[in-house]
Amino acid sequence: MLDWFYMFRQQSAPGFPWRGIGSTVLVLLSILLSVPGVTAASLEIRTLDADASGAEIQQALNGLAGGGEVRLAGGTYRIHEPIILQHDYQALSGIGRGTILRLDDNANCPVVILGAPGAVRSVGHLRLADLFIDGNRTHQRVEFWRAAADGSEINNNGIEVRAATDAMIERVVACHCRSGGLVTSAGTRRLTVREFCSFDNQFDGLACYLTEDSRFSGLFLHDNLAAGMSFDLSFDHNVIDQAVLSDNDLGIFMRDSHDNQFSELTIRGSRRHGVFMAQTLAPTKAGWRPAPGTECTGNRFGGVEISECAGKAFLVNDASCTNNLYLPLDADTRVAAPKLLDVRNFAPRDYAASGTSPLQDGHGVGRQTHSAMADLDSRR
Repeated sequence: MLDWFYMFRQQSAPGFPWRGIGSTVLVLLSILLSVPGVTAASLEIRTLDADASGAEIQQALNGLAGGGEVRLAGGTYRIHEPIILQHDYQALSGIGRGTILRLDDNANCPVVILGAPGAVRSVGHLRLADLFIDGNRTHQRVEFWRAAADGSEINNNGIEVRAATDAMIERVVACHCRSGGLVTSAGTRRLTVREFCSFDNQFDGLACYLTEDSRFSGLFLHDNLAAGMSFDLSFDHNVIDQAVLSDNDLGIFMRDSHDNQFSELTIRGSRRHGVFMAQTLAPTKAGWRPAPGTECTGNRFGGVEISECAGKAFLVNDASCTNNLYLPLDADTRVAAPKLLDVRNFAPRDYAASGTSPLQDGHGVGRQTHSAMADLDSRR
């Protein structure tokens, strides 16, 4: 499937954001050189050969506390402790799929962390690029690694982004992870993810919590045991575009998500629903009840095609999820015709968002509200 991803990159439709490394370097340098005290001469680059250990990679990064880049040659690097980029303006890069970071048996930890898990602070302008990350999930005993400084859990993800601002992840593959492929959390802002592939993870290909004002573009998320994308806990004001989600349990799982824009998405072959949108349930003395403020509102979907799902193409599970707008294109005029999504709008299994509108058959209303959420929550 990896070769398919690179073929997908070369043959994708015009406008897909596969950009050369030259433009990336120019952007990175322009950002760095705009900071007082940072000059071209002060940007150190350290190159490591394939016989370097994970500890040596971390040591090289620790030596660049003022910013700089560690470049890894092609080869397989065995990782026993997470590689952590925890200082501003740090970068870690390889040569592409030939640079493999493979988690050791029974390491039970993330492979790469962008941010400072041991401190409650933001880290800015990090970059991860041109790497293949193998989480070796069948040889990990547990999902949980340890608690962060803010008390939240850090699981054994391929990439963990925590409280990072203005970071970039590009041309990276994350697969076979015991938890998720890429997880963002803890107040991550203005993250850019592009040309990212994630597959065969125990849970989600991409999961985002407490993440805002970020862009995810050029994604191929397939064959994950849970969702292709999972959004929860204040996922707000983000853009997700130009993505393929194939053969996941769910295409997109959404709760507590507001004012996000989705465009040019293809969702196919989900083992359950294409998109599942809901409000969070919380325990009370009277039993499980919807948690105020956790409904999905103000999200926009344009140019989204969903097909061959075993369940519903688009399931809005709770009436509290309002003002979510779907923008199909009229089959004749190709002009967007806005439609509000609500619990009456259950699409049939094969539904191409570019041409037809959801059916209003009311199937499953009420009965779905608690049973579907409880079932989905049991995996999280």
